[in-house]
Amino acid sequence: MSQVKFKGEPVEVAGTFPAKGAQAPAFTLVGNGLGDVALASYAGQRKVLNIFPSIDTGVCATSVRRFNEVAAGLSNTVVLCISADLPFAQARFCGAEGLERVVTLSTMRGREFLDDYGVALATGPLAGLAARAVVVLGEDNRVLHAQLVDELTHEPDYDAAIKALG
Repeated sequence: MSQVKFKGEPVEVAGTFPAKGAQAPAFTLVGNGLGDVALASYAGQRKVLNIFPSIDTGVCATSVRRFNEVAAGLSNTVVLCISADLPFAQARFCGAEGLERVVTLSTMRGREFLDDYGVALATGPLAGLAARAVVVLGEDNRVLHAQLVDELTHEPDYDAAIKALG
């Protein structure tokens, strides 16, 4: 188990966070149309996994907005914004904000993703949700960059994620 903080208080995070150079675990999550969407759906593309607790919090919403901006300048790259929010809420947020360059995925099914990617908040008030993290994958699903954000109320390092895509 690893540990991060929520408002300065330590919380435990279950699972194994992927290391740079590792092969990313396969996953199947839920897309906006309520259908299953697998990592394999993006074969041959680079992937930025923007993982966070809920799109209904300020920092999470900011990360989705920022990655939507970043996505405009990335070739052969898809930004997957992954949270426990229902696809309806994710679609409503992106629609209201005019965000069209990111793909939202829900852990409502495929909750093993949380443990497989080492982002399962195991303790604290947000237990059961995902910790904030960014995992950048190459076309072959090898991890190019991985950041488990040490404080849930902080934004991820966008520059490091973009730099990993070189």
